Amino acid sequence: MSGLAYSQKELNKPIKQVLILNLERKAIMVFNMTFVRPANFYLSGFSNIPHTNFYYVFLCFVYIVTVLGNVFLLFVIFLVKSLHTPKYMIVFHLALTDLCGSTALIPKVLDTFLFDRRYIVYEACLSYMFFVFLFGSLQSWTLVIMAYDRLIAIYVPLRYHSIVTKKSIAAMLLFSWVFLLSLITCLVDLIDRLSFCGSLVVQSFYCDHGPIYRLACNDTMLNSIMAYVTITVVICIPLILIAITYVCISIALSRIASKEERLRALKTCTSHLILIAIFCLPLLYTNIAALASYIHPNTRIINSSLTHTLPALLNPIIYSLKTEEVLNAIKKLWKRHHLCNIVSK
Repeated sequence: MSGLAYSQKELNKPIKQVLILNLERKAIMVFNMTFVRPANFYLSGFSNIPHTNFYYVFLCFVYIVTVLGNVFLLFVIFLVKSLHTPKYMIVFHLALTDLCGSTALIPKVLDTFLFDRRYIVYEACLSYMFFVFLFGSLQSWTLVIMAYDRLIAIYVPLRYHSIVTKKSIAAMLLFSWVFLLSLITCLVDLIDRLSFCGSLVVQSFYCDHGPIYRLACNDTMLNSIMAYVTITVVICIPLILIAITYVCISIALSRIASKEERLRALKTCTSHLILIAIFCLPLLYTNIAALASYIHPNTRIINSSLTHTLPALLNPIIYSLKTEEVLNAIKKLWKRHHLCNIVSK
């Protein structure tokens, strides 16, 4: 009897397992039914502001000048061998990320609002978010590497060429790419786990992270944490590191006896400081205001759009017209081109 009872228990085990599997399948089906991934999002843009098309036309003008300026700067650095230095590797990288960042953002903004194509496919929206955030993050960390370059040049000028080498700068730039790619991939991938069962109207001019994850109707705690982490990594830490480098630069400048030498050293930092002020401060204000309390969508749109576009516009102007080395390089190219024309004639 005991042997028979034992075998009966063994027979009952598969039946129980089948029942458990069926219950699990039903639970998965219910979960999938409640998980809503929208076909499209709707980008609202400005609300209750007349003649907004003029603003988008202004962005179009900014984009054209940005492309021309950055392509010209990349062209000059690439062609002139005297600019093949670690410092101009960083400037080249900044111009490249400025160009890519503007191209990822502005053409789509113009297509969305000037031609009234405000619906954007879900997958395209996530790709849009990824590239805008990636190139924005790279711009921020490129400014940190620039600050490091200026620090070594002023704080330990005699050791500059042994510390700031092409290999060390290439390693820093490569690390920033790998690290920020991982961070932004994680940020965007966490959107994909959300369910959107309510409004699909994004209160922004592009697929911005904050306005999208707040539309979800399931738990967004991880997205909120990731937003704080990204702001810390992309804005706060770079600003702190840049501030530390400039404290060290100020200490180094205070040790220089000659006033003329101080001004000359400080002049090399002015273009960098202008870019930091234009890029980081509005972005910091927008994100802190959005996370801490409430920021009107129109204010967010103006701040974000100008922060993503103006630094890219001003970078080639600052590094072409305010830097003696680049001006000399442009003169060399002009003379070379002029000489070639004379010879060909």
